[in-house]
Amino acid sequence: MKKASDLRIPFTWADRRPIFLDRSIYIPGYYDKHEEWGKLDWRDEQVFGNDKPVIVEFCCGNGQWIGAKAKAHPEYNWIGVDKLFERARKVWAKIHREEIPNLFIACADAITFVRHYVQEGSVHEIYVNFPDPWPKLKHAKHRLIRKEFLDELSRAVKVGGRANFVTDDFVYASQMLSELSLCPQWKPLAPPPHYVTELPGFGESYFSNLWTEKGRTIYFLQYVNHGR
Repeated sequence: MKKASDLRIPFTWADRRPIFLDRSIYIPGYYDKHEEWGKLDWRDEQVFGNDKPVIVEFCCGNGQWIGAKAKAHPEYNWIGVDKLFERARKVWAKIHREEIPNLFIACADAITFVRHYVQEGSVHEIYVNFPDPWPKLKHAKHRLIRKEFLDELSRAVKVGGRANFVTDDFVYASQMLSELSLCPQWKPLAPPPHYVTELPGFGESYFSNLWTEKGRTIYFLQYVNHGR
């Protein structure tokens, strides 16, 4: 049975490059030759080998949420994206240990993955689940949900496809709403204030369970892509 520690990066930092690693892809940081790789074809045998609709979860952590979703919905292909290798390798081990053929893990920076490796209109739906809120004001520039990322998502997600953003941090939720308002291609599904605090069928994750148990409010923002 494969363990997380079985997944290793097979080259030195100086030789770093994107590489498929048995149901995963590793895209190193501080790498600037993405054009030499090209965008991924989900039908490639190294990814899914079929043309089922693709759903992507960014900030997938240890894979609890996406693993359960992939098993419950085999009619979709699921891609987890996390930039931390230690997290990505846990999802990789889960894929093999639990035999989840419709789950793939990308160890990559989110915006790099979308911009350089995802074909236009090739994603059915995306989730960004509990991204790091970077609560200190001086660190807010590191937050993932910014117009730059949202514009890249609108290219990757098909017209009519959805984007779902989940956070327990009201300040971050407010910033998400502000950034989304700058992107006319994304239209909210909920009436003002454009979020809900309950979403039946969302599922469970480490953070959803943690914050719910602590009595925190969870904010769900759902948007649909109307195209550029």
